[in-house]
Amino acid sequence: MTQKFKSKTCKVIEAVGQQTGKQGLNYFQGVSAETVESSQICMHLINVPAGGRAKVHKHEHHETAIYVLSGEAYTLYGDQLQHVVKSSAGDMVYIPADVPHLPINLGNRPVTGVVARTDPNEQESLILLPELEQAADLAIEKLKQTLQN
Repeated sequence: MTQKFKSKTCKVIEAVGQQTGKQGLNYFQGVSAETVESSQICMHLINVPAGGRAKVHKHEHHETAIYVLSGEAYTLYGDQLQHVVKSSAGDMVYIPADVPHLPINLGNRPVTGVVARTDPNEQESLILLPELEQAADLAIEKLKQTLQN
């Protein structure tokens, strides 16, 4: 079988092999350059545990789309994480390329979603932004206070 023929083969990937990404969340490896030799997309399942959050990060030059399967999450985003969107089961979330963001789960049950990105190498374009972690802590506290009122 030639390499040219292999790239034209449909494949099924079983959602097994949980890993922890650089952003600190667990995901099940799915479609990627590593698993199916994709060249322009990756897609996987991600799990944010109850009370959990990622590290502040962005995906350099790559867009992200998320379909929320279960639970409820908030995504802080912007240069200082000054914006927030809420997503629940059945919602789709779009994150533009190069936008700092932070998914958080303030609930008492896990959030599960299908994540697709225009980067076939899942972790390659991910850039951690530790300089925004203090802003993240403040934004999370502000969000919690807003939700209590």
